[in-house]
Amino acid sequence: MSEAMLDRLPYARFLGLRTVMQDDALTVIMPFADRLIGNPMLPALHGGSTAALLEMTAIAQVALSYPRLRLPRPINVTVAYLRSGRPVDVHARATISRAGRRVAHVMAEAWQDEPGQPIASLTAHFLLAD
Repeated sequence: MSEAMLDRLPYARFLGLRTVMQDDALTVIMPFADRLIGNPMLPALHGGSTAALLEMTAIAQVALSYPRLRLPRPINVTVAYLRSGRPVDVHARATISRAGRRVAHVMAEAWQDEPGQPIASLTAHFLLAD
C-alpha cells in the first residue's frame, strides 16, 4: 500500500525510496546514490533529499493510518538537521502523535546506523479532510 503510494510520487521515485513493513512499523529507506550528495568536500547528503525523505515518510504513515482518496496535504513542516548525512543508506520512520478529524500532527526521524542517533527530525501538521 505505502510502496504503491510512494511510487506515484515522481520525487520519491527519483530518490529511489522503498518501504519495509515490520509488524505495524513502516520504515522508508532512501538508498545512497551519488546524485544525493550536497557537499562533495565532506561528502554529505543534500539537506533537501533528507527533508524530502522525512516528509514522504510522514505522508506515507498518515496515508497508511487514514486511507483516503487523496494524499494528506502538508500544512506546515519543520526539519531539524542534527548531524551530517554520510554517503550511505538512510532510514526513516514516522509516528502520528495526535490526529483529529481534519488535522494530524506527525513526527519523523531519519537515521543511518542507529535509530537512536538520528541525522534529522521532522515535525509537521497534515490536512486529513478533503
